[in-house]
Amino acid sequence: MHLIATYVAVVFACGLVAKVVRLPPLIGFLGAGFLLEASHVEKITGVDEVAEIGVMLLLFAIGLQLDVTSLIKKEVWLNSGLHIIVMSVVGTGFVAGLMALGFVAPEDFRVAIAIAVALSFSSTIVAVKVLQERGDEQALYGRIVIGVLVMQDIAAVVLISASSGEMPSPWALGLVVVLPLIGWAGKYWSRIGHGEMEMLFGIGMALIPGYLLFTSVGLSGSLGALMMGVLLARRPGADQLSNALFRVKDLLLVAFFVSIGFHGIPTWANVAVGLSLLLLVPVQAFCYWGLLWLFGLRNRTAVLATLALANYSEFALIVAELGAEDGWLSESWLLTLVIAVSGGFVLAGVMNPTSVSAVSAFARRLPTRPPERIHPEDRLIDIGDAEAIVLGMGRVGSSAYRQLSQEHGYRVLGVEHDPNRTKQLVDRGYQVLEADATDYDFWARVVDTGNIKVIMLAMPAQYANIEALRELRRVGDGEAVVASVALYREDVQELEDMGIDVVILLYHGAGEALADRAVAAADGDPPPRTESDRPVGRHQRDPRAHGRHEATTRWTGAREARVRDDLRSGDG
Repeated sequence: MHLIATYVAVVFACGLVAKVVRLPPLIGFLGAGFLLEASHVEKITGVDEVAEIGVMLLLFAIGLQLDVTSLIKKEVWLNSGLHIIVMSVVGTGFVAGLMALGFVAPEDFRVAIAIAVALSFSSTIVAVKVLQERGDEQALYGRIVIGVLVMQDIAAVVLISASSGEMPSPWALGLVVVLPLIGWAGKYWSRIGHGEMEMLFGIGMALIPGYLLFTSVGLSGSLGALMMGVLLARRPGADQLSNALFRVKDLLLVAFFVSIGFHGIPTWANVAVGLSLLLLVPVQAFCYWGLLWLFGLRNRTAVLATLALANYSEFALIVAELGAEDGWLSESWLLTLVIAVSGGFVLAGVMNPTSVSAVSAFARRLPTRPPERIHPEDRLIDIGDAEAIVLGMGRVGSSAYRQLSQEHGYRVLGVEHDPNRTKQLVDRGYQVLEADATDYDFWARVVDTGNIKVIMLAMPAQYANIEALRELRRVGDGEAVVASVALYREDVQELEDMGIDVVILLYHGAGEALADRAVAAADGDPPPRTESDRPVGRHQRDPRAHGRHEATTRWTGAREARVRDDLRSGDG
């Protein structure tokens, strides 16, 4: 127990230091691993297994949100293939140059090729964590990033099998029958309920039919965990299962970053060569950006995807460990790659802040192209004659949409960056467009119409609402009233400091609405119609609708005044 307490103290302290200096905590976790190893602290038995479980859950969560059809798009599979080829050639020349100049011991030319190929991959763990922290897994650039990572993971399975000389078992063909059966049985999993059983089900699916089944037939357990997620991706409750595993997965992944430091203590020579390999990261980034730009992606989309992918993969460490065990790669190269991969993680953490304002500003300075030359999924959006816009069509956003449309008679447009949710809402009769509310191009188009009276920020993450408000203020919002929800009192203050017109504390507002409805029921008033009773769509304005609009506006304004007074008095 003392050993575990020591680990927790060191890891927490290093993560806290990283946050204080405005770096991602994972950089602190990496440092904690090196610090524990340098201090000769005993390695906890099972830390590698815990780290591997975290990786399996990460890949399982990716599968839960993966649209398999996205893998066949050229900006995904062709980008992945061309990038591996280009960076393998460039990397081979760079490593061979280090050998020729005497910076590292001369090795067989095949060693240079193996190292270059391993460094051509991007880190699935780092890139997906970046997307999850922003909530951008289903944004266009997020889907491209995940698609590229999946294609790279598949290529990694092939390369590992080839390098180890062990081909998959013939029994692997049986997965063609087994996987559809698992998918069919999985349609009943939502009956398990929530809480502990739901979390255990997710962990079990990732590890048992995922990891154990695939490794037993000679395939990658990582690929198995990913496939289990894909099988459940279109089942009801997939998003909720992913959210339930979110914190568990993040906690277990801490062990992954810490475990990297236990590969050994690098020498100064290892550090120098490892850091020199980071010179390939800008080349890697330029290659990603150039390919995405050629495929028609807008500057902002291409840059965001590039920054998420511009790092080195943990796959390089796997290859190095296999090479060291088989004797064709020296232990010195293993420690050198530990420095290179860790340095790549640090660069990724610095270059991928949660807020994307700086990225948007940089993208605006890049050369633009005519709209017809831009990828169809990445072109600007026409918002038509909408009078109100709701950004973020989750539970809160959908409720706001219905209230604006049905009770106030507004022509409402919803904006949602998740294509699956967008399709579901459109099928139910909502007017919803797929777009990114933090995109400056989108906001410029909104303001150009001149018809918008209300803009509702209903995205679940505070930083996303802040980002959208910042872009809106940048282009000018005219006469539109901007309103937002907030989860915490400090979030309310932050939005008010930015000059937002209306902001309400989410749970406070829900409590007041619940009390109002309960009192109405107690007084014998007819209960409000439920969502299932109300048709979706805009109502024609009439005198009664106008009066209802004024009355509701007065009631909402009074409630907002009470909320703000309570918050200022500390009673929020």
